[in-house]
Amino acid sequence: MKYLTICTLVAAAAGAILPRAAIAHGFEGDTFFPPTITADDPFSKDEFAVAITSFHQPAETGGILTRETDLGFGFNKEIFPKFALGISGAWSYQKTPGTDSVNAFQDFVVSTKYQLWENPEHRFILSIGGYWNVGGSGGRSIGVDSFSTFTPSIFLGKGMGDLPDSFNYLKPIVLTSVIGEVLPTKAAAPNSLSYAFAFEYNVGYLEQHVRDFGIPHPFRDMIPLVEVALDSPQNRGGGASTGMINPGILYENPLFQIGAEAVIPINHQSGPDVGFLVNVNIFIDDLMPKLFGHPLFGGHEPAIVSPGKSPK
Repeated sequence: MKYLTICTLVAAAAGAILPRAAIAHGFEGDTFFPPTITADDPFSKDEFAVAITSFHQPAETGGILTRETDLGFGFNKEIFPKFALGISGAWSYQKTPGTDSVNAFQDFVVSTKYQLWENPEHRFILSIGGYWNVGGSGGRSIGVDSFSTFTPSIFLGKGMGDLPDSFNYLKPIVLTSVIGEVLPTKAAAPNSLSYAFAFEYNVGYLEQHVRDFGIPHPFRDMIPLVEVALDSPQNRGGGASTGMINPGILYENPLFQIGAEAVIPINHQSGPDVGFLVNVNIFIDDLMPKLFGHPLFGGHEPAIVSPGKSPK
């Protein structure tokens, strides 16, 4: 569950996809990669997101369930071309029946990401980076770890727009994934393999590049998706793998994205019932182009201009 929270916050972890919005955010060839909620997308962009997540924590057999609701944020800034730094956090409210509620910040997370290789013709991107979960930066009252963890990670994105025309209706599919090795600074804590992926179907791409069915707004501005986040302990008695399967939908607008997903545990160690999350990603590079949408150092990246559009 902690990996789900981290991915939700970091993913800032962005209509049909309007050309201006697509250029400002993740785009390879003619394929748009939205900022997904659980599986962090592979692009190093200026992003700001807020998220609400609510779920029951896993409990011992016969134990009383604790309801946790998190209000989180994530902010990423491109420092050098294709290299971004990010910070995320969450205010957590926990309530167990028959006891007083507790609330405090979760540990903050610092992230890095670099777009290492891109192939627009095949709608593919590979990035590297990682996360630093800053141990002790949150409140002890909600049970945060006092030790830090470092998670070097690989990020992948692949659009299916390069498929032959006989597979036209598969072209709107987009896949993103992130895999990382969780390395705790506490000797007794287990290492674990964390991996997440998202399977998306871009209705806007279908209308623009495959066949115009005349789907009206706002339905043509939506991207149905399924995201999966898993964590598998590797040693030191870490226990069973845990994870979530999150079906949901994204709504795209030139200035923001709204996403909503169910949070379905894969086993009883992951949670006792279904939760939910809602995410709002604000496209700050379109709202404030003088401040965002370009690296702090190294100059502006060349603008990609669609027909009839002017560069920022």
